[in-house]
Amino acid sequence: MDDESRIVELELRYMQQQELLQQLNEVMYAQQRELDALRADVESLKKKLEGEPGLVDARQQEKPPHY
Repeated sequence: MDDESRIVELELRYMQQQELLQQLNEVMYAQQRELDALRADVESLKKKLEGEPGLVDARQQEKPPHY
């Protein structure tokens, strides 16, 4: 393999890695946005539960008598 073909091969690998890196970056960005939205939902639900203590019935969490 001569120097020119080696350089071409390295350039092709570099381009493929750059493309893969960009795809991974886009996936991570989308996941972070989803995680942020889920965290906001959890915080909202926590505040709602704290503001309305009767919303969750403690009796529902008890085991039935046959257990």
